[in-house]
Amino acid sequence: MRELVEYIAKSLADKPEAVVVTEEQEEEGLKISLQVDDGDKGRIIGKQGRIAQAMRTLIRVKAAKAGIKARLEIL
Repeated sequence: MRELVEYIAKSLADKPEAVVVTEEQEEEGLKISLQVDDGDKGRIIGKQGRIAQAMRTLIRVKAAKAGIKARLEIL
C-alpha cells in the first residue's frame, strides 16, 4: 500500500523528491503517513479534498482485500 500512495503522490507533486511515505502498525490497523512539501499539499488534497478522499478509498479497498484496516494521514 505504501508503494501505491507514493506513486500517486509523486505523480501529482511538483517536488516528488520531497514525498515521504511511512507505514506504522497500530492496534486498530495500519497507519500510512504521507508527508509532502508545503507547496504540494493543495495538489495532494485536491479541490474539496477529492484526491485525498480517492486515495483513502483505494487504501481501504486494498486493505479490505488483505483482511486488515488501514488509514491514510496526510502531514
